[in-house]
Amino acid sequence: MTQHDSALPPNQQPHSIWRGAHQTLSKDTTGGALLLGATILALILANSPAVDFYNSVREFRLGPEFLHLNLSVGAWAADGLLAIFFFVVGLELKEEFVAGKLRNPRSAIVPIVAAAGGVLVPAIVFTLINLQGGAEALSGWAIPAATDIAFAVAVIAVVGRHLPPALRTFLLTLAVVDDLLAITIIAIFYTATIQILPLLLALIPLAVFAVLVQRGVRTWWILIPLGVSVWVLIHESGVHATVAGVLLGFMVPVIAKGRAQVQTGTDANGKPVVEGLAAHFADQWAVVSTAFAVPVFAFFSAGVTVGGFNGLVESLQSTVALGIIGGLVVGKFVGIAGFTFLLTRLRGIAIDASLRWADIIGVAFVAGIGFTVSLLVGELSYDPSSSTADDVKVGVIVGSLVSAVIGAFILSARNRHYRDMKSVDVPRS
Repeated sequence: MTQHDSALPPNQQPHSIWRGAHQTLSKDTTGGALLLGATILALILANSPAVDFYNSVREFRLGPEFLHLNLSVGAWAADGLLAIFFFVVGLELKEEFVAGKLRNPRSAIVPIVAAAGGVLVPAIVFTLINLQGGAEALSGWAIPAATDIAFAVAVIAVVGRHLPPALRTFLLTLAVVDDLLAITIIAIFYTATIQILPLLLALIPLAVFAVLVQRGVRTWWILIPLGVSVWVLIHESGVHATVAGVLLGFMVPVIAKGRAQVQTGTDANGKPVVEGLAAHFADQWAVVSTAFAVPVFAFFSAGVTVGGFNGLVESLQSTVALGIIGGLVVGKFVGIAGFTFLLTRLRGIAIDASLRWADIIGVAFVAGIGFTVSLLVGELSYDPSSSTADDVKVGVIVGSLVSAVIGAFILSARNRHYRDMKSVDVPRS
């Protein structure tokens, strides 16, 4: 420790400062605020005299050409930085499957089926609205199928201090399954051609990465190059490179045993408290994803030049934009709430006893915030330089905003109900 460090009060030592910053960046509200701020800034720049500068930065190309990685800054954000986001998603998915809600079919069946409905019905709504638009318009059918977990959880964190914990668990499980379905859709339907050799070669660093983490290796200068190698080879294969993040996340062990564990402290008896590497990596990399990767992606993806009120009205007349809005606002609500209702008509299956249908309806609307992955699928569906690409961004932003407002209004009312119920200690209704 340096003399300068020791002069700091205990609560301002570098380790304490870093821990405080880490805790702040790990909060659901922080992630949502950064994402919202990046989106607003992008929209301001794209509709200001600085639009040419914004576009020039987004289209600036860098990277080694011999690896086919001479990409624009916007493409690096979508293909590269979002791989970090999907790495965290992969870790969370594996945790859920191994030790979480998805391990028990009886407790997981309701949010899983709800997530399936929240993917299927929005896709149907989009397709019905764009039936007359031909194959090109229909290629964006999966855009409204995604739920942005960062925004959705942030809404609950802001308006739902008194909501039952089971509601947040329902939303998280639903969003995790939604992410898995979105990843599968991207890998299957938005991969034009596959180069087999790079895909097979990617298995080599992936296998080495898996062996090392299973043995408890956490050395960043070993694991990160292996992860980058997997990403480069999968990018070269033609499969969307963000899939590399999910595969790497799936390789990390969840159960704390042997050397694959990290001590997080001690219990009341002085015995060490440990966690698996999946939880440890998720805790560390979620901050990078929340504070940097996702906001930067949003900044370079959400910037659409609307052209004033008339331009906004014109974009909203596009069937693609209307399909996205309809899918996010109506499709998500009908799919999630409807499938949940139908499933719970079966004997032995019910929503958590602490929840009411008004809570499920509120969450169904909140799940219509489809920002991050919806923008990604939009970029994969249409030529980024086309007017349709701008219509996609308008549709995603408007649909997500409307869903957020409706969901927040309903959950805010439910939050007041639960708060008042606690204060007078009366039965729930």
